[in-house]
Amino acid sequence: MTQRKRLSNTQSSSQSKKRTDTLPGEEEDDVTFTQPSTSQVQKGLEKVTPAQVDEKTAEVVQYFLMKDQKKIPVRRADLVKHVVKEYRNIYPEIMNRVARNFDQVFGLKLVEIDTKNHLYILINKLDTPLNNPVNPKMGLLFITLSVIFMRGGVVKENVIWNTLKKLRIDPGEKHEVLGDVKKAITDEFVRQRYLEFTRIPHTEPIEHEVRWGQRADEEVSKAKILEFMGQLYDQEPQSWAQQYRDAHSSSASTSGSSQASTSSHR
Repeated sequence: MTQRKRLSNTQSSSQSKKRTDTLPGEEEDDVTFTQPSTSQVQKGLEKVTPAQVDEKTAEVVQYFLMKDQKKIPVRRADLVKHVVKEYRNIYPEIMNRVARNFDQVFGLKLVEIDTKNHLYILINKLDTPLNNPVNPKMGLLFITLSVIFMRGGVVKENVIWNTLKKLRIDPGEKHEVLGDVKKAITDEFVRQRYLEFTRIPHTEPIEHEVRWGQRADEEVSKAKILEFMGQLYDQEPQSWAQQYRDAHSSSASTSGSSQASTSSHR
């Protein structure tokens, strides 16, 4: 009886360890996927028809468009398991076609924002969605990102709440247009990779620092934020010397990294 109980506890412990080793939303079988070589892709293409490749490419495009409605990054593990499936041996070819499709048909850029966890997002090449006044929630995000950028790239979360209160947006109350403001900032924008929250050690009550997330770095123009601030305060963007330097140096480096990230999809 004792031996059986001990065995049960061991199994329970190993199962618990397995669960904690996998981050929420991650597919455990991603480690089994190895990027096919060029020769493997060529051999794989010989076993399928052009029509089959086109059909699978269209499925992947639809999957991205569906996920992009909520601005949630697409994980390679999910993509391979649920969409690419038996075509995984020609995965690079499919992704190259998907990228061309988005570029030529939709005016969107496919970017791998996290090469370790293989996360993809779509970026609007024609205009940033934050400039769209029809979407109030994007306006809220634009304000939040502006506060962070103008304060040097990182702020305590209370700075954001106090700024919103000055704009008559109380994070503690449900807004008639924006809904739950606090949840949008601390949960929705974080999942979409626009924002990053980091707990500050040894704080009671718990405090967090807030930074731009990976999607914001790729998608949002710091130069446009400065233009917005200049209009708001009736000043030239150059009035904020440090931010002006950051905006124009980052816009040049972002352009280069975005081109590199779409040249080879993994």
